[in-house]
Amino acid sequence: MKRSHIIAILIIAVAIAALVGSLYDSSTYADLDQAFKYPGKEYHVVGVLDRSHEIRYEPSQNASLTEFTMVDLKGRTCTVMLHKAKPQDLERSERLVLIGEADENGNFHARDMLMKCPSKYNEENKVTGV
Repeated sequence: MKRSHIIAILIIAVAIAALVGSLYDSSTYADLDQAFKYPGKEYHVVGVLDRSHEIRYEPSQNASLTEFTMVDLKGRTCTVMLHKAKPQDLERSERLVLIGEADENGNFHARDMLMKCPSKYNEENKVTGV
């Protein structure tokens, strides 16, 4: 076999492995009911911060753990354990997207979180073109 054929086969094999790996690692959007129905599977869960409960972050004990309560879009509430430091402006966020998995104890373990914060541009501060 020619050297160029071997290199081409190796490139194709690496591309197929990367494709299969990315399909395996991808997660889907779900609500908390579905996430708790299949604990251990990774989901993206959309919700809002429950401001009636406190946010617990104690960096002296564990700097990589933030606990808070979230309500998903269907109204289900759960305790979230974000395995990161407390994000700046968490209290001001309008909507949260948690990336993680549920456990059997009713907690959601998030490895990452995306926040939608209020816009600094609103109707009062609207910029108009001349």
